[in-house]
Amino acid sequence: MSSDAPQNLPASTERKDLVGAARADLVAFEEFMLSVLEEWGLPTDSIIVSAGDRHVLLKNTPDILGELNADQLARSPYISKMILAGAAGLFDAALSYLWDETITQLRDRVADFDVAYFFDLAEADPARRASLQTRDDLSKINDAALLDAAKKIQLISDVAHQQLTHINYMRNHASAAHPNVEKLTGLKLADWLQTCIREVMQLKTRPVVAEIGRLLHNVKAAALADAELKNAATFFDGLPQEQANNLANGLFGIYTPPTADPHVLDNVRLLWPELWSFISEDTRRELGVKLARFRANADKDRADRAKELLELVDGGAAYLPESDRLVEVQETLDDLMRAHQGTNNFYNEPPVARRLRDVVGRHGEVPELLTAPYVATLVNVFLTNGYGVAWNAEPYYIELIKRFDGPQAAYALRSFAFQSIIPKLDATLSQAKWVELVELVAPKLTERGDRVMLELVRAFTGTPDKLRMDTKIAAQLKVWREAKGL
Repeated sequence: MSSDAPQNLPASTERKDLVGAARADLVAFEEFMLSVLEEWGLPTDSIIVSAGDRHVLLKNTPDILGELNADQLARSPYISKMILAGAAGLFDAALSYLWDETITQLRDRVADFDVAYFFDLAEADPARRASLQTRDDLSKINDAALLDAAKKIQLISDVAHQQLTHINYMRNHASAAHPNVEKLTGLKLADWLQTCIREVMQLKTRPVVAEIGRLLHNVKAAALADAELKNAATFFDGLPQEQANNLANGLFGIYTPPTADPHVLDNVRLLWPELWSFISEDTRRELGVKLARFRANADKDRADRAKELLELVDGGAAYLPESDRLVEVQETLDDLMRAHQGTNNFYNEPPVARRLRDVVGRHGEVPELLTAPYVATLVNVFLTNGYGVAWNAEPYYIELIKRFDGPQAAYALRSFAFQSIIPKLDATLSQAKWVELVELVAPKLTERGDRVMLELVRAFTGTPDKLRMDTKIAAQLKVWREAKGL
């Protein structure tokens, strides 16, 4: 045996002799079996591939298998079945066996990494996710979803995902898994075997994926030390966007089960604010959707846990589902008015104003049912109490007013006629603030009726408390209210 030949395979010369002898046997076997089928009245055309194509597969297979060590070969039963099926000329069956080996080994790699983390990324529906717990449950994930999730966590590369997706497509359209008329060649099968070996069976976990795996393991194992928390925060800063998103889903999945240990909850709560700034907008929305699905499935415990995480970070409340946000926004508006109308309002308003900004989010999205009270409250506090400006709160008010959309700005422009605003406009300071308000909302007004009202308000020469008494303004206000059904 050659000294540099793989120890688990015959030497090169011996392999050539084996393949050459096998080709003669294949021809004899083919002739015999076809005659049997014909004698039994069964079709014989296009049943098996030619001996030449089989020879191509067998000639290339030993070198490809040489990339695996003895232990890997011994754990690959479907490769044996693939080769036997290929030798018999049943290439469609051979492809099915190759894919079975590939998927089996990919599931093993997933299980070795972190199966819970994988399920959190592979299955978005909480109801179905609840039934996915162990390595055996990986069979419930279809092959395409398995590949997609493996790519998402970068267990396999983008190129590997593309190649394996093509093999999966061919397995579905040209293998024994389904009736087909596609023709496979020995060279294609050999090439796909090499792809599956290199991209799955010889899979080496990438450093960033391994680091995420270690972090998830540590989070579940015991309370994290301060040094570990600092290292994790540094690690987040260098994460690619997609991996930060994946890790967020992983931590979310660890935190929400009712059975999560107290030290796990503490670890996630400490890491979550550090990771939040690195999570994409789409992933934040997806987390809010998961919370909504918990609610829809009457899974109160998980919903409460999910809400805790979103409310733990600045701006997280903006991603609560509509029903939760409606309650959250309304409660915050009520708290803001209490602070504004109470004693020490200069001190009490800023934290509530900041909370309102966080609940509303960077895009100023407010449930439609709350458009009027939201705008009326913001206008009210922006106009001040008539005695002085709450300087530490005003920047939040201006920021939120600048986030108004068209309909919200239209309400603000006409708020001079709101019952809660009318008394405010008697004060000189509030009148000055009204002029500022009009200019803040002006760029948001694009509807023709809104632009007409804007020009009338700007042209009015009296004080703002008299706006509603102007004939033209009152007429425009009436048209708008009728259109809104107010």
